[in-house]
Amino acid sequence: MPRFSAPSGAGPSPVPQLAADPAAGAAAGAAAWAGHPKGSAAYRRILAGLAFAGVATFAQLYSTQAVLPLLAADLHISAAEAALTISLATVGLALTVLPWSFLADRIGRVRAMMWGISAATVLGLLVPLAPSFPVLLGLRMLEGMALGGIPAIAIAYLNEEVNKAHAALAAGSYVAGTTLGGLAGRLVAGPAGELWGWRAAALAVSVLATGAAVLFLVLVPRAQGFTIAAAGGFRGAMGTLAGHARNPRLLALYVQAFLLMGGFVAVYNYLGFRLSGEPFSLPATAISLIFLAYLSGTVSARWAAGLTSRFGRRTVLVAGTALMAGGLALTLTELLVPILVGLLLFTGGFFAAHSIGSGWTGLIATTGRAQAASLYNLAYYLGSSVLGWAGGLVFQRLGWTALALTVIGLAGATAAITAVAHPASVPAAAGRAAGGRSKAAAGGAAVSG
Repeated sequence: MPRFSAPSGAGPSPVPQLAADPAAGAAAGAAAWAGHPKGSAAYRRILAGLAFAGVATFAQLYSTQAVLPLLAADLHISAAEAALTISLATVGLALTVLPWSFLADRIGRVRAMMWGISAATVLGLLVPLAPSFPVLLGLRMLEGMALGGIPAIAIAYLNEEVNKAHAALAAGSYVAGTTLGGLAGRLVAGPAGELWGWRAAALAVSVLATGAAVLFLVLVPRAQGFTIAAAGGFRGAMGTLAGHARNPRLLALYVQAFLLMGGFVAVYNYLGFRLSGEPFSLPATAISLIFLAYLSGTVSARWAAGLTSRFGRRTVLVAGTALMAGGLALTLTELLVPILVGLLLFTGGFFAAHSIGSGWTGLIATTGRAQAASLYNLAYYLGSSVLGWAGGLVFQRLGWTALALTVIGLAGATAAITAVAHPASVPAAAGRAAGGRSKAAAGGAAVSG
């Protein structure tokens, strides 16, 4: 009988496939597939490949954020109008995360991600050539639509390809890679924009993203745990989505994604405007350095994943949200050092909460995981688009204090919703002692009652 060949470094032995019924055999093989274990060559390639995908995606998605004051001055537009270059890109992404997830169910996770990242790279290279602000906004929206093929699929791909004992850590590593991508794009854009203008900044980021996209295409291994989903038609698709939307625990995670991401983007969109004015008057290059705070997110995303085995996902998620609020409170001062410390804490808390929420989505959903992850991303990027832009209206009319207090309120609401929607968690060690129930939780993290 034909057999699946075991991937290099993979733990499970080959799984037989029934020649008489290839579809049934494939499904049985996928069910028996245990995933690549931590430390294997394929595991390392998956994490490295998705890290580069994160660089290519998030460097491009937020490529104008570090130069928003320059862009506003050059095009003679307001802060909120300049922020549309971010909001429309994330709107485009939000609109396409669900279509990308259904496409990935048919053609495979890896192929769909390859298509998306390649299209986004080409569109990103066209952005610096935009002859007018409306054309710029149109290109940014198309770029975001192409980029929807990465975050919509990456977590589902991880849950299928990585051993369940290490899935939480792998998801944390992917989120850490996205923070590095966002940081790299902003650090490149800031100095380039101050020297040569925002168009040169956009071009520099697009070149960086192109290199990262090539490395992703080279590194990412073929899927072992994927099976083609049966075509259920539009009604079946809507049924899957409706089922997820009726799950209160998933719904709580979607609300978390909307509120926290919206507040996070609003802070980073308009803090640069605050620091460029009195009493700080910082230049664009210095303002771009605030994005070094993303390094705290790179650390906290992995750190939070490790803490789930001791304290449970619910506790770590609420703690990350509280850290966001506390850090943002420090930015209410007029002193630069406390503002920067507060930004570090705010960013670390956000990515800790996000890494838990995004990974938890794929575990709570027992079917239609790609669609569950896509709904999370839909809420996440709608929050970026709507609240990230609306924060500018608060900032322009009422100032930084009002914006910061608004975002603190969003974080408090998120913590309350999380505490109510998710039962108290049992740490993994206790779960194993109680009969090994923690096997149901990726990464050996919390088992919820």
